[in-house]
Amino acid sequence: MHAVNTLEFDPMRQVVISRGESGYWIAECPSLPGCVSQGLTREEAIRNIKAAIALFIETLKDDGLAVPDDTFETTVIAV
Repeated sequence: MHAVNTLEFDPMRQVVISRGESGYWIAECPSLPGCVSQGLTREEAIRNIKAAIALFIETLKDDGLAVPDDTFETTVIAV
């Protein structure tokens, strides 16, 4: 895993958003394993994942750990 200096990181993160079976919107940040949130609406899920990402990164930094690079990439394919 690549990591950047614990004091500097790119504030842009890719997230995956999907509609869960329960009707909630699920938002996940693949570059931060375990960083997941949800919301009743897509917009709420986005707000919640932004807060979750900020807290996740703050916790890594507080613990003296490196913040992983956002190297996740998506591609849309025809099946």
